Amino acid sequence: METVYTPAHALHAPAREFLDGQLIPYFESPSRAEIIRAAVEAAGLGAIVPPHDFGLDPILAVHDAGYIDYLQTVYAAWLADGRDPGGVYPDTFLTRHFARRARPPAKPGARAGYYNFDLSAVVVEGTWAAAYASAQVGLTAAAKVAAGARSAFGLCRPPGHHAHADMSGGYCFLNNVAIAAEWLRRKGGAGRVAILDIDFHHGNGTQHLFYAREDVLFVSLHADPDRQYPYFMGYVDETGAGGGLGFTRNYPLPLGCDEAQYLAALDAACVTIGAYRPEALLVSLGVDTFAGDPLGDFALPSQAYGRIGARLAELGAPTVFIMEGGYAIRELGENVTSLLRGFEMPA
Repeated sequence: METVYTPAHALHAPAREFLDGQLIPYFESPSRAEIIRAAVEAAGLGAIVPPHDFGLDPILAVHDAGYIDYLQTVYAAWLADGRDPGGVYPDTFLTRHFARRARPPAKPGARAGYYNFDLSAVVVEGTWAAAYASAQVGLTAAAKVAAGARSAFGLCRPPGHHAHADMSGGYCFLNNVAIAAEWLRRKGGAGRVAILDIDFHHGNGTQHLFYAREDVLFVSLHADPDRQYPYFMGYVDETGAGGGLGFTRNYPLPLGCDEAQYLAALDAACVTIGAYRPEALLVSLGVDTFAGDPLGDFALPSQAYGRIGARLAELGAPTVFIMEGGYAIRELGENVTSLLRGFEMPA
């Protein structure tokens, strides 16, 4: 399995974020990607290769042009407005009561509130370059599978599954897995694409992007949105709309979800995916389901990840892994590589 990686991810390195009412060091740090890259190399999983540049077109096939302009320009506008160079934070948020007449304001702090739904997607000087490169990593991994590879790993950072067409949040700016899925549909020859999101947090952006589509199945295992971020989306009764009705499946899981509970839900998800018969499978790979993750509350041990990978291999679909979350730094590399090894070499 080839791993696609670029050091450009390190250009996105905010110093701090607001979480639980506190200003704290940024959890989604450049060290995450470096730890995973080193673990992949040490595990001998395969070559580590740079991404190709697919340009802006695949990104604009998923994301709003005004939003992309915001990501490209807001940091410079923020500095020109005399604001703190440590990063762009919203001054306010667009609420449901303003939505009928809302438009992007000129003031950079207000624009940030128009294009963000939380305080974690902090834009710094290198954010656009890193997010653009992350999308190219995902596209390159998808192209390898479209060209005949059984699998590929896109070591994407920043992650992407919380990003909507025109909103950042949850450390995510561009929805890497959605961009790759749309490219596979339009350019990669895949008539049916399935996305399986196994991050601890619901992939709200991915669900929203494909909610009315039948050519992209979205299946997610995640913490119950009644108690965990991103809230508001990911309930079991959210199953799609219009022509996409039945092509979204959510498996919200309880506090302290253990390996047996998780694997049972994964089995059910895999039955759904198998029945869909996808020509390509994309996995939003988060390992914040680990028992020691500081942003999760599940109880999966490290040895569970090999079994998860082996179960995914049973689907027999050409598979693209796209990196999302995972913040238990000491075990991060082991957990990711265990899953990838389990897929490549199931017991």
